[in-house]
Amino acid sequence: MKYLILFTIRIYWNLISEKNRKKCIFRKSCSNYVFETTNEKGFIEGLKAFKYRYYNCRGNFEIFKNPINNETLILLPSKKIITSQEITERLIN
Repeated sequence: MKYLILFTIRIYWNLISEKNRKKCIFRKSCSNYVFETTNEKGFIEGLKAFKYRYYNCRGNFEIFKNPINNETLILLPSKKIITSQEITERLIN
């Protein structure tokens, strides 16, 4: 089953050019994240990674600056806060 996810992602990468894909809020794109997780940890973990990214990368996030160190942070719909190391460059600048 793991190979079904990997195959589907490869088809997605081949059929839809990078410039036509939805822009991800994470530094590592959602498809790359799910692909790597599935490849390294298996089918179940790949599904969990897909669910996490699908839920948190579809909008309804809040970008804010930490008042103490002025670091850009994002509050995800799951109420998790991600730091600038995980946020795509286009949202930090």
